[in-house]
Amino acid sequence: MRVPSTEVQNNFGKYLKFVEVNEEIIVTKNGRDIARILPCDDPNKSLLAEEAVDYETHEGRVTYEEFLELVEASDQRFELIDGVIYNLASPSYEHQYAVREIFGTFYNWFKQKKCIPLTSPFDVTLFKAQDNICVVQPDIIIICDQDNMDKKGKYKGVPTLVVEVLSRSTRSKDLLKKLELYRQCGVKEYWMVDPKNKLVNVYVFDQNEISDIIAFQKGAHEYVDSVCFNGLKVALTDLFL
Repeated sequence: MRVPSTEVQNNFGKYLKFVEVNEEIIVTKNGRDIARILPCDDPNKSLLAEEAVDYETHEGRVTYEEFLELVEASDQRFELIDGVIYNLASPSYEHQYAVREIFGTFYNWFKQKKCIPLTSPFDVTLFKAQDNICVVQPDIIIICDQDNMDKKGKYKGVPTLVVEVLSRSTRSKDLLKKLELYRQCGVKEYWMVDPKNKLVNVYVFDQNEISDIIAFQKGAHEYVDSVCFNGLKVALTDLFL
């Protein structure tokens, strides 16, 4: 991110926040690059891992507007959940293999149907509360409310079905924070795909509460079946390496 020196002087605290999510700040003066603000080296922290940065603002957490400013000025990928910014790491082969298999099935099944499947990177803006706007990039979503896409192609609706494939860096976030986010915001069905254990847990929500949890284990089941979309299923033998 390139920022004029006067802007840095007036808003130094804000740009330190951006540095905390591994965003390099290049300070410019009269059109020339004159300085860099970089994260401190930490041998115990991998820049390839997905990190949550829980920093404070004058209101306690990062605002939606501050998040948009960071995203627009950066070439990195971020999520915003409950005022906390998450820097998204590159996914593993195992992760992408599972995403490919699920999306391929979804793509074929939803042809000529009202709802459409999409894959990350694609922002989903969810309104958890009036003062708590969250932005996430689920691995796969099924959208049935395309009228909630604005003129800029930004989606501010609620997916009917969300798929998240767990990885080492995202596991706790997907298991806890995103489960709660999707439940509260009106998602109907959440597939939590666990390549490590060759398991898919399907959470079914009704009136913002968990009405059912169905586990599909490779070896014990042949398919993962959707609850919201009758007939939609993914073969477990194809899903995991």
